[in-house]
Amino acid sequence: MKIALIGLGSVGRGVAEMVAKKDLGITITAVADSTSVCMDADGIDIHTLLARKKKSGRCGDEGVSVTELLKKADYDALVEVSPTNALTGEPSIGYIKTALNRKKHVVTSNKGPICLAGKELRALAQKKGVALRYEATVAGAIPVMHLLEHGLAGNEILAIYGILNGTCNYILTRMADEGLTYDQALLEARELGYAEADPTYDVQGIDAAIKLVILANTIWGNGATLDDVERTGIDLLTADALRLAEEDGCTIRLIAEAIPRKHILRVSPRIIPKNHPLVVEGTLNALTLETDMAKEITLIGRGAGSVETASAIIGDLLYIRNHYDKRA
Repeated sequence: MKIALIGLGSVGRGVAEMVAKKDLGITITAVADSTSVCMDADGIDIHTLLARKKKSGRCGDEGVSVTELLKKADYDALVEVSPTNALTGEPSIGYIKTALNRKKHVVTSNKGPICLAGKELRALAQKKGVALRYEATVAGAIPVMHLLEHGLAGNEILAIYGILNGTCNYILTRMADEGLTYDQALLEARELGYAEADPTYDVQGIDAAIKLVILANTIWGNGATLDDVERTGIDLLTADALRLAEEDGCTIRLIAEAIPRKHILRVSPRIIPKNHPLVVEGTLNALTLETDMAKEITLIGRGAGSVETASAIIGDLLYIRNHYDKRA
């Protein structure tokens, strides 16, 4: 299976490293970073590619656009892992459309296009007879999309509840366990690389809300948008609030929830018992699916990370190769 890889940041490097390390039957024939591209129909030497990127900051030559690469390169599937633009989804939406119009499969970790244009992109993929898969957009290595599609086939999904942002979970864990203030816990999260220099998307619940929209539209196809999500972040929480919850045998977690029958689409800090399945530590994610037959199923795992996200992307690629298109 030949793939074109757009994005060579943390996730892109993780994908490339795992393709090089494992005998997966996957060959990378095209790569693009923010300033350069590299193409070889016979397969790119990944070790050389990553060494060049580390030394020069570029994966290859300048002067060729990503769109040109997608139109000319020899590949079966596009892996689109460039940074998320939650406002417009561009230029990634354009990249995905270019690949789909060439009847190429697409696997992405990019939340922007799926949140903002998921319905349109899924329709285009179906029209062209190819796959659009996005396991890595929600909860990192946790195979929630695969479970919804296969393991819970035939079930009606009644509600979803979860911790979908590891940065917030780390901050709240440290505030609860060590009595840190929000600012102290955020500083620690930054020092450990869990929080960005500007943590707004995480701590104000925007990232979790985007993931909630993707899940809601995937499960119910209800056309939800980010504006439909009632959202409160954790940036105003105090150590006293965590301490008071502790006195009642509870703690506070940022919970994303969707309950169609109650018209609830919400991300907010919630007080929950410390023995609740969603009370996970550190940067872990957790998600509970409430169903009519299987009842409640809770998934716990790593919601971010280079190799962890690569796990979800590679799973989607192998699904396409093994089940969707035997020609790939």
